[in-house]
Amino acid sequence: MKKLFLIIGAPGSGKTTDAQIIAERNADEIVHYSTGDLLRAEVASGSERGKLINGFVSKGNLVPLEIVVETIVGAIEQAPRDIVIIDGYPRSVEQMEALDKVLKTRDDVEIVSVIEVEVSEQVACDRVLGRARGDDDNVEVFKNRMKVYLEPLSQIQKFYDDLGLLQTINGERTIEEIVADIQAHIESKI
Repeated sequence: MKKLFLIIGAPGSGKTTDAQIIAERNADEIVHYSTGDLLRAEVASGSERGKLINGFVSKGNLVPLEIVVETIVGAIEQAPRDIVIIDGYPRSVEQMEALDKVLKTRDDVEIVSVIEVEVSEQVACDRVLGRARGDDDNVEVFKNRMKVYLEPLSQIQKFYDDLGLLQTINGERTIEEIVADIQAHIESKI
């Protein structure tokens, strides 16, 4: 049985870095994926699904929900470890519902916890603009990304909280403190 941990958080919350560190430190037990990496890897593989994904991405279109969920579930199935961390998913109520629907039909994968790395909008903005890597790291783009993150957040929080799966971690501390808390939470659930 694969145990799935989802890590969500605002742009700049550090969720990807946190997940990478935990997976690296526990490489014998934990594997980490980000949704974007999974889609890019599927395209690079040259598979039929990869060609389909590329058809959308190359035109600047969003990859349809069913394909994203199939890609995520496929990666979980093929994961070399039984504990899987996926960061940055779900990003919408539709993504959450689609994953839930698929996982309800399976007995080989279960969501163990959804970890929200919580930071204020100001801290998130300071971090994103402080790391500015490209044209998309500016105030206007950040505000839009934050709006996209915040719009479905209360519904996502309620859904997972009602299932007893939501764990909130204070993301406004040192990376070491945040990683230690997330790792302790994961260990308490496995």
